[in-house]
Amino acid sequence: MNSRERFLAALRCEPLQRPPIWVMRQAGRYLPEYRELKQKYSFLQLAQTPELALEVTLQPLRRFKLDAAILFSDILVIPEALGQGYHFRDAGGIGMDYQLESKAQIDALDPTRIEEKLDYVASALRLIKAELSDTKAVLGFAGSPWTLATYMVEGGSSKNFDRIKALYHNDRKLFDQLLETITQSLVDYIRMQRDAGADAIQIFDSWGGIIAGHEYEDASMKWIRQIVDAVRDEVPIIIYAKGTSPHLERQAAAQPAAISVDWTIPIDEAARRIPATVAIQGNLDPVVLDTQPEIVRTQANKILRAMSDRPGHIFNLGHGIHPTAKIENMKTLVETVVAFEG
Repeated sequence: MNSRERFLAALRCEPLQRPPIWVMRQAGRYLPEYRELKQKYSFLQLAQTPELALEVTLQPLRRFKLDAAILFSDILVIPEALGQGYHFRDAGGIGMDYQLESKAQIDALDPTRIEEKLDYVASALRLIKAELSDTKAVLGFAGSPWTLATYMVEGGSSKNFDRIKALYHNDRKLFDQLLETITQSLVDYIRMQRDAGADAIQIFDSWGGIIAGHEYEDASMKWIRQIVDAVRDEVPIIIYAKGTSPHLERQAAAQPAAISVDWTIPIDEAARRIPATVAIQGNLDPVVLDTQPEIVRTQANKILRAMSDRPGHIFNLGHGIHPTAKIENMKTLVETVVAFEG
């Protein structure tokens, strides 16, 4: 069984000797080869040039025995395809080219021709698929409708999320219109990634945890469910929603292939709350990769032992890898998982 087969078997919750491993945001400033590329190209150039996106995608796989490659791209390609571009602020964080402030602006968003507008993503996936020759799983991804809407309405990165919350409370009809437009474009985008070779798609609801608990369903989960319902029979979907442990049962009820959990919940507790038919991904605290190899080994083994009797575990971090992660720690992590026999 090669890496791709192992990954897909885990998504089907089949028993395996050891879990497959991949790491969210594999590309990053912790790799010197990535930093070298960033001296020559901007992030957008890397993401929008298929050959460069291929190179960045493959960099972690050359160093580590990972079971899956994740496409190098960005969740904000969808707002850009809708007509609202983005950039990186000099002081850090994301800036949209403008804020969504009116119904007219939301009416003007164009969810058509997603495949044409984002063909550079499909081209990168085809290159990745050809390079790996089905030896490793290829993962695509997308932001959740709610998370994308936060950037679009806030005008970029936000601390308080007051504008998107105000839209949700003050004008639910307009909020729903925006989320429907984003959801429609995401379904087309996910199908495009599938057709280009993605074996599975992860939906990142990175800002799901800032929603009031009783509003999570209407603000975020129902839109994710619409996407899962639309593509469930076409491509496996992994749901990742940061800070949403109280909603694991609701996420599982959407029947994705897998749920990725953050580090704030013991993974064996998550396993008790998620049906055995849904795979579980996670959930090492990314900060552990900033420490020492022996700490990495200890913490990884705790997770591996906790999940050793549960089919359908995919080892991962509980969120994206930090730029301060140490390469020797990443090496130790992968070696620990690969050597584990449940």
